[in-house]
Amino acid sequence: MIVSACLLGRACRYDGASKPKPDALTRFGEGVEWAPVCPEELGGLGTPRPGADLRGGDGAAVWRGEAQVRREADDGDVTAEFCRGAERAWALAGAADAALLKARSPSCGVGTTHIDGAVARGDGVFAALLRARGVPLIDDEAVLISGPPSRSP
Repeated sequence: MIVSACLLGRACRYDGASKPKPDALTRFGEGVEWAPVCPEELGGLGTPRPGADLRGGDGAAVWRGEAQVRREADDGDVTAEFCRGAERAWALAGAADAALLKARSPSCGVGTTHIDGAVARGDGVFAALLRARGVPLIDDEAVLISGPPSRSP
């Protein structure tokens, strides 16, 4: 299962921190093979790095060329880095039955992310790529409320 590396405790977030979520991870039970990725680092953005948000639409709009990813501090365009990182994360993780991703991240946000300076409906860039490839997406905060997806025997 693909997982945002910060959820496993890796200090790879934009602010140089991690967001370990052991409660979310244990909800999936033992025997899960985690494939940790940080699309932003894989795209060549260092850690720490300036915060970024989507402008003009969500991650799916980025892939269609209708939106961009911009640094909050200086409005610099980091769209290419986010897309490259998403593609590299997919290549590293390989085919997966699901992805547990960090909520509201401009890369990994599932269903809500930072768009035009506010939290809005839409996926991050990596989440949009995974959704387009048919990978079920799970928000790290939602899994604590509802539990993991049911698995077929």
